[in-house]
Amino acid sequence: ENFASDLCLRFVYLPPQVPVRHLNLLEFQSKDLLQKYGVAIQQFKVLDNSQADAEVVKGFECPEYVVKAQILAGGRGKGTFDNGFKGGVHITSDKSKVLALSQQMIGNRLITKQTPKTGILVNKVMVARSVNITRETYLCILLDREHMGPVLIASPAGGMDIEAVAAETPEKIKTIPLAIDKPIPEATLLEVAKFLEFKGEAVKRCADEIQKLYTLFKAVDAVQIEINPLAETDKGEVISVDAKLNFDDNAQFRQKDIFAMDISEEESDPREVEAAKYNLNYVAMDGNIGCLVNGAGLAMATMDIIKLNGGEPANFLDVGGGVKEEQVAKAFEILTADPKVKGILVNVFGGIVNCATIANGIVAASKKMQLNVPLVVRLEGTNVQQAREILKNSGLPIQTASDLDDAAHKAVAALK
Repeated sequence: ENFASDLCLRFVYLPPQVPVRHLNLLEFQSKDLLQKYGVAIQQFKVLDNSQADAEVVKGFECPEYVVKAQILAGGRGKGTFDNGFKGGVHITSDKSKVLALSQQMIGNRLITKQTPKTGILVNKVMVARSVNITRETYLCILLDREHMGPVLIASPAGGMDIEAVAAETPEKIKTIPLAIDKPIPEATLLEVAKFLEFKGEAVKRCADEIQKLYTLFKAVDAVQIEINPLAETDKGEVISVDAKLNFDDNAQFRQKDIFAMDISEEESDPREVEAAKYNLNYVAMDGNIGCLVNGAGLAMATMDIIKLNGGEPANFLDVGGGVKEEQVAKAFEILTADPKVKGILVNVFGGIVNCATIANGIVAASKKMQLNVPLVVRLEGTNVQQAREILKNSGLPIQTASDLDDAAHKAVAALK
């Protein structure tokens, strides 16, 4: 995580009862978006193992090429493919090697320190013009709740961990609030460019790039655009070498083209993808007690108390406040699809949610699936007495609990 990302997480409110769709773009997609708004980037092409690849490479003249596997994970350069090929990033000045390098990547799974153990399948490779970087700076524009609008964060210490820069040399970080309805004033642009230690003609070039990035930020409903590094080359160019973009999930209706590029489903746990379709927030873990809870805070507390009682949660699953019976059934289906799950704990506090709805969903799902693992249910709140009667009269071996600690204790004991 980086400094700007942490700011974004702190200040952008996301309702806990609604699963958040984090739009993820590959590197080449981000570069393409920047290019459309006139931001200076490295020239690049995309290969996908199609018959057109040879012609694409043939028509792409560069002194030196950077060949990069396109996946949503860091550490690609030091990664290893499942076919034994090493490195998801290669540099070569020999054009004849570009195609061969891409062919050893595409169709294989790249394993890095940030991927699952089985790696992530590479479907595309970006081939970019290598640039000789003489200096690296950092630039980020993000929505900041403290300032009630966008801010610009800049540092002359780019290409490194911006958190470390902020902690060790805070004087190298400049934060400037921006007006959402106006371009950045010329004086501010020049001030930032000089703070980034650009000199001569590069000052104006840097100022122009920052303005273009802010135009992009507003046009695409971004909540963050991070450029690290914003680099100066030996030819005096000011280019965005690496870009990370995050978008306002609520703007999907008017940013359809951008959201259509989302490839997260291809790289996510299929259970997480299926859960999102039913407005369920699911994250797989390594334990053996499946959890079904309403509310993110209660879900976290449930996992903690399971661990305090000597158990291990198998997942985080928040069904939210507006849950229906069919969503409860789907939640059970997702929980039991995990072969590690040997027991299930349901913990619901009925404020917005109706406990009777949860109870009916539990009974229906258990009968339909012929549930064969221990099930412990703790319900409290709206219509709880009716819900307890539904569970009691179901004829199913459901253990009820008086409180959360009792529920966790019973769930752990049921597996012994």
